Amino acid sequence: MGRVERYLLRLLWPPLTLSLGVVLLALVLERLLRLFDLVATGGSALEYVLLMVINLIPYYLGLALPAAFFASIFMVVARLGEDNELDAMLAAGRSIAELTKPFLLLALVLTVFGLYLYGFLQPGSRYRYREVMYEALHSGWNARVQENVFADAGRGFVLTSDKVDGSGRVLTDVFIRRKANGIDEVTTSDTGHLIPTADGKQLVLQLGAGRIVRESDDGQIEDIHFTSGYASEDFSVVTPPFRARGDSERELTSTELWAAMHAVAPPQPYSELAGEFHGRLVRSFSLPLLPLLAFPLGMAAKRGRRAPGVVIACLMLLFLHHGVQLGESLAETGRFPVIPAVWTPFVLFSVISIWLFRGSLNSPGENPVTRAVAAVENLIGGINLRKKKKPAANNGAAS
Repeated sequence: MGRVERYLLRLLWPPLTLSLGVVLLALVLERLLRLFDLVATGGSALEYVLLMVINLIPYYLGLALPAAFFASIFMVVARLGEDNELDAMLAAGRSIAELTKPFLLLALVLTVFGLYLYGFLQPGSRYRYREVMYEALHSGWNARVQENVFADAGRGFVLTSDKVDGSGRVLTDVFIRRKANGIDEVTTSDTGHLIPTADGKQLVLQLGAGRIVRESDDGQIEDIHFTSGYASEDFSVVTPPFRARGDSERELTSTELWAAMHAVAPPQPYSELAGEFHGRLVRSFSLPLLPLLAFPLGMAAKRGRRAPGVVIACLMLLFLHHGVQLGESLAETGRFPVIPAVWTPFVLFSVISIWLFRGSLNSPGENPVTRAVAAVENLIGGINLRKKKKPAANNGAAS
């Protein structure tokens, strides 16, 4: 690359870093409040919040990267235009296509990174996030019950009590719900007491007078009253291990998705696997299109067309993001073929971006968007002018 290309890339790094940092911080802070509330309710250690936030960064980075990359190119080009540097480069014989080339090269590098981010880093961090959340929710259960807090003891067993003594083991007005093997069971009791087993490694919940209401798969309801008893569950302080990775197609890497798609007996429906696989490709391959969109809109900022350009760009990025999500949903439900459903938003985004870029090659600073905005402004200005002339004509007739 020449001196001009290196200069353009040096201008790009500060706004790109700043944009990524601001967007990531905003997204993480929004989730951080909910995570603190979750951990505080479960009585878990705050270190789980840090681990969950770390595992959320790849997901939020995937959301922030396209927007930050576009915004940084737009700001660089707009600054070059305001400082007349862009005019000097064009006057020196540089074409718009040549000036866009370093941004396209960087976009190709980001595309390779995007394939790794969406295809390998995000699936692993998504699983680890859920694993840490599971540990946070269950680490709070230390065989002691908190007043008016639902404690998940695992295996579908949920326990709460209206009043609890200082030890957390003597309970009043106990409510238990257990769902396992197709049976949904609710138990209430006046009192409860967590007592250790003979070996001292586990606890058993001893109940006073109470009632059991049980519904089986066939819809039969059993209503049982008892004067005393034990809950058929052993409460261990040790958290049961979390499930293996791969419960969802979003936890599979791209290579695992490809192998599952072509397996004789796919672990999940083919439409779900293919929709997730193609969605990752679309998000990665859309990055090289962003310079083609940002460069003409950034040049138009010098002519006072910054606001329309930003609005159009935001709408297009939202269209691509939500269009791909909609396509994935349609493909996963089997309502539409996978490739047309997922790739149609990408094709439309590509056509509009290339159309805008080609429209600005002959007239720098002008593109179809600026011409459309100018036409609308002229139309509105003409209407206002005619309205002003009519009262003036009426006043002349009256005199």
